[in-house]
Amino acid sequence: MQRAAVAVAGLAVFAATAHAQWPQWRGPERNGVVPAASVPAAWPEKLSLSWRQDVGEGYSSPVVNDGRVYVLSRSDPDEIVSAFDLESGEPIWRARYPSSFTKNQYATAMSKGPFSTPLVAGGRLFTLGTSAVLSSFDAADGALKWRKDWSKEIDTSKLFTGTAMSPIIESGLLIVHVGDDMKGAFRAFDPATGAEKWSLPGHGPGYASPVAFGTVNDARHFVTMTDKAFVGLNVATGKLLWQIPFPDEWKENIVTPVFAGDVVIISGTRKGTFGYRLEVVGSTWTPRQVWHNADVPMYMSTPVADGEYIYGFSPKRKGQIFCLDRRTGALKWATEGRAGMNAAVQSAGPNLLVLTTEGELIVAARNPEKFEELRRYKVADGQTWAHPVVLGSRVVIRDAASLAVWSLKTP
Repeated sequence: MQRAAVAVAGLAVFAATAHAQWPQWRGPERNGVVPAASVPAAWPEKLSLSWRQDVGEGYSSPVVNDGRVYVLSRSDPDEIVSAFDLESGEPIWRARYPSSFTKNQYATAMSKGPFSTPLVAGGRLFTLGTSAVLSSFDAADGALKWRKDWSKEIDTSKLFTGTAMSPIIESGLLIVHVGDDMKGAFRAFDPATGAEKWSLPGHGPGYASPVAFGTVNDARHFVTMTDKAFVGLNVATGKLLWQIPFPDEWKENIVTPVFAGDVVIISGTRKGTFGYRLEVVGSTWTPRQVWHNADVPMYMSTPVADGEYIYGFSPKRKGQIFCLDRRTGALKWATEGRAGMNAAVQSAGPNLLVLTTEGELIVAARNPEKFEELRRYKVADGQTWAHPVVLGSRVVIRDAASLAVWSLKTP
């Protein structure tokens, strides 16, 4: 029988429109990499504020398409979906719907969300709210095209952030994972009509979002974390291809899996970071652990891959930026600590971008030998849990209550 390690370097997880700039969770290819055309020519000494709009509370990242910025937010007891003109900041449309949500009693410091990042595709905007309401809007005018509401079927009050995974479109299917701390299901829909194509009952969701990769034996594959395991599914059929137990006492499997060459990286705050190689024998998939680094855990921050290296953010020592060797898991370097509560990490050309929850955007050289900070900007007064959106001459920042665009042009 033939055994092959799956090459995953050339991800193509999303059929974006021609003008899409940052249409989904972690960017056009869902990997935290700023496209070459959107990498700034230079990072100025200072940024200038182009515009700011109050949008309501939430941690959901903004998405950008066709000169518009879309954001999912909350004005209790409703969730709000808004579209703004990227250039001027003028509101284009706004939609709202009731979304009652009871917070976990231990999540006193958190807002009620939402946490899931919207997705733009084929002239539609798809959102997944905190209480598990999936909506399809016309991206042009905000008209509701269809909606699925599981809020009465599941109890998200035990989850720290309610429904948090970000939808994915793969092989013509819109896929979400909904549920609670007892059970859940992966569900696939026709993006145009909302017709359900398949459902896979099983574990409840973690807080991670799925990513897809190459085809072997006609099986297009996607992987994610549930609240109990690391799993792989056949995109076309919803069949569970494999499952690796990944229990956590608080069911906090948050980090989105990341592909680095032929190794997929997963991590947990109480388990450390793992590298797996996904192999296939005949028609059977086998994830094989190739390394484990217990000393570099990740909690809520997903890393980025760059050739032979992985750059990320660990909660250790009140926040450390680090670099790992993707082949062995060996630590190349880590900052001293106190970098922040959490951070969104991206790769942009020769640089690493780190947006901390304290509203600081750090630009560092992407260097496996040492950490080298190049610029540091204060871009928000409120907490910034969302990912930045870098678009060449500007950067979009969403804090706990507002949306802002900063200019990267030198005065």
